[in-house]
Amino acid sequence: MAQDPASQAPTAPATPARALLPLILPALLVGVGASLLFLGVSEAAEALQDVLWETLPDALGIGRYSSLWMISMLTATGIAVGLVVWKVPGHAGPDPATTGLEAPALPPAVLPGLLLAAALMLAGGPSLGPENPIIAANVGLAVWFGRRFAPRSPGDVWMALAEAATIGALFGTPVAAALVISEALAGRPIRGKLWDNVFAPLMAAAVGSMTMTLIAEPSFDLDLPAFTDPGWSDLLAALVIASVAAVLGMAAVYVFPYVHAAFQRLRHPMLMLPVGGLVLGLLGALGGHLTLFKGLEEIGELASDPDGWSAGEFAKMAVVKLAALVIAAACGFRGGRIFPAVFVGVALGLCAHALVPEVHPALAVSTGVLGILLAVTRQGWVSLFTAAVLVVSPAILSLLCIASLPAWLLVTGRPQMQLREDGTSVR
Repeated sequence: MAQDPASQAPTAPATPARALLPLILPALLVGVGASLLFLGVSEAAEALQDVLWETLPDALGIGRYSSLWMISMLTATGIAVGLVVWKVPGHAGPDPATTGLEAPALPPAVLPGLLLAAALMLAGGPSLGPENPIIAANVGLAVWFGRRFAPRSPGDVWMALAEAATIGALFGTPVAAALVISEALAGRPIRGKLWDNVFAPLMAAAVGSMTMTLIAEPSFDLDLPAFTDPGWSDLLAALVIASVAAVLGMAAVYVFPYVHAAFQRLRHPMLMLPVGGLVLGLLGALGGHLTLFKGLEEIGELASDPDGWSAGEFAKMAVVKLAALVIAAACGFRGGRIFPAVFVGVALGLCAHALVPEVHPALAVSTGVLGILLAVTRQGWVSLFTAAVLVVSPAILSLLCIASLPAWLLVTGRPQMQLREDGTSVR
């Protein structure tokens, strides 16, 4: 009898436990350190945001979110970040249009400028999130720490620990980090079992998320009405909304290199960033104050009243926010694209619910987020996870998995919202 070919295939040897045990202490240290750095930058940015958007306009007798104040504040933020990029050692790191979640190990001298630019951006209102600069800073610090105190450890171990710990802190759960790590390892040759490779990063992510949970108690649940008993009409709605969101996201992806090239023609950060800030201020005046900032608090306000805006208003917010994301990432603000993309997906989903009230708001929001994140991040597992965690409804998971398939066909093999150093798109 012929043997099953699968039974003849060699299996990767498991890593001995004695080789994994020494990684626990570094994972613990990196997990705590990464989450505390993220918390520190976030708290500093929120305190500055309160001053810029509440204390100052109140003292001057100007409306907090008047068009004049939004345009002035976004332009001023561009000037402030431009000064950091121009004058601070290291120029606040590489061009953010060329970076993703996997960050290079930057020299320690670059990190203060990068963190300062990120904090100013978060406080000033541009439509970017904290993920990319915080991951880059934690990776740089972890690699420096590892080379200094554990020189025999390979640098990529410290990079993996820092990335996983930061993602765990950002999402408040190690599940997101495990999904990102597994997706990254799928394209690389690995030694040993998969869980041997993710053991230490998952430990770092768990510690980072627990530290974040104990101190800040983060929650992504939008508290939308529970979705139960999916039917055929729900499946059709999920397929349509996710695909439309993916197409909208791909429109931004295709425009991105051209917008980036236009800002690069200005050549100097004291031109690129202030001009970008001015454009963002004008977009804020058009779309309203909910289209400012990274978008996490703002999606809570949208979801608290799904019927509080018309379909046209939701559509306008989605388009304005997506345009603001493209401008902010192209002109040089230091930040990530995930959180503002989530806002776009939420607004688009609520637009679909407003157009067709029979579409459940939780289903519309989760599939809108799924489609836009697949286009913007090209991270399948993270897109599914983020879409699911926003609504916390087990009944929606199967629909999300099915809806991801046509949406993935629309985005795979096409350019990404990330550029090479020569300005061409990454595929």
